[in-house]
Amino acid sequence: MSKSSPPKSAPQGKPRKPVNRGPHQVRIIGGQWKRTPMPVLDAEGLRPTPDRVRETVFNWITHLIDGDWAQVACLDLFAGSGALGFEAASRGARRVVMVENSSPAVRQLEANRDKLKADAIAILRGDALAAAQNAAQREPGGYSLVFIDPPYHQGWLEKVLPACMTLLTPSGLVYAEAEFPLDGDDAPAWMQDWEVVRADKAGMVFYHLLQRKSSARIEA
Repeated sequence: MSKSSPPKSAPQGKPRKPVNRGPHQVRIIGGQWKRTPMPVLDAEGLRPTPDRVRETVFNWITHLIDGDWAQVACLDLFAGSGALGFEAASRGARRVVMVENSSPAVRQLEANRDKLKADAIAILRGDALAAAQNAAQREPGGYSLVFIDPPYHQGWLEKVLPACMTLLTPSGLVYAEAEFPLDGDDAPAWMQDWEVVRADKAGMVFYHLLQRKSSARIEA
């Protein structure tokens, strides 16, 4: 077997050109917009949920709701690329509210919504915690599905989950991504009112479906 040639050095005095990665995209996996590509803002910290994870999660949800997406009202906190919210709308969710704090990301979400003519989607620019608390006050029991895919290492799940206790329907689901598992012996204390009904791991990301425990105390 011949030996590999050593890598060639870049010519001196000629800086390398930056790699053109092209437009960032995600593809909708199922429903009426299946395989539709959507541009994603190339911004630091914006990390769309990978296709394989989304496919797994939406299979879980579809099974748990008996495929009845037409009854689903969804709140997508930390919407980012919108991959989760657009997927829910594609599968027939009657209402999807996306919340995103970044103005450029909001503009991209609005452009993608308009491209799809997704009338069931509303996009709000603002703080996710404030939006969740507002929904809990104004629409208690108004949502059957909440997506929480927050920046890591900032304690967002612990802050946002209490509001979800009120804004969810009794059998409502929360999808939560975290940098650590939310179940098992090492589960954080603030998970005491939540049951992990599905969970898996992809790389260093732990993802879960949660339901409120029947014994949980709901604040008025």
